[in-house]
Amino acid sequence: MKYTIKQQDKFKYLEEGEGEPLLLLHGLFGALSNFADLIEHFRKTHKVIVPMLPLFELDIFHTTVGGLQKFVHKFIEARDYNNIHLLGNSLGGHVALVHILKHPERIKTLTLTGSSGLFENGMGDSYPKRGDKEYIRKKTEITFYDPAMATEELVDEVFEITNNRLKVIKIISLAKSAIRNNLGEELNQIKQPTLLIWGNNDIITPPFVGQEFNKLIKNSELHFIDKCGHAPMMEVPEEFNIILEGFLTKHK
Repeated sequence: MKYTIKQQDKFKYLEEGEGEPLLLLHGLFGALSNFADLIEHFRKTHKVIVPMLPLFELDIFHTTVGGLQKFVHKFIEARDYNNIHLLGNSLGGHVALVHILKHPERIKTLTLTGSSGLFENGMGDSYPKRGDKEYIRKKTEITFYDPAMATEELVDEVFEITNNRLKVIKIISLAKSAIRNNLGEELNQIKQPTLLIWGNNDIITPPFVGQEFNKLIKNSELHFIDKCGHAPMMEVPEEFNIILEGFLTKHK
């Protein structure tokens, strides 16, 4: 399904449906396609919003988790969303965590899936073979339990990003920022109901990371999905949507 990208000032975003806002934050190599099934399912009951995070547009000093969080905060203020169900995958989960710790007032619930913020085996750690498509393919495949999920189109997207020297510098900057920005000691401040959906076969943020989030965020519930890697909403969308729907219905 093709969606219209809207623009307000410097913000580009998707907004579909009516109801309480469900705001989705993508990860380091994320795109709208990551959330396609989720958008289609929840636009019937919620206002589904996906801001395009400026991963490569910020200056290098602000290409950090904190810089992205400030962007999200300004976006929420500009659009005047309230009672937000905030959901983040991977780096997007990390940005969501920093946001809820700094600005909890507009957030109703939090959902994290494969989130950084405690521990991750990053893709942004090094690029010893920049320009080697097979290397990029293998790196993309480890995101999933089923390597076939790393379609040619997806590999091409990642390959294009990693062939751009400035984009690589910014990816490494974001990855290092995520590692430095460990939130372990602050997570007990989160009061909002929190849903954790984790792939049992996630090797980027392994299952113990989900368990640790569950332990540190008081009002949280943890769901594991078998035969699933780092992006459950892409790899097992039906199961993901059932778990999320149950949670959102409970907190409507």
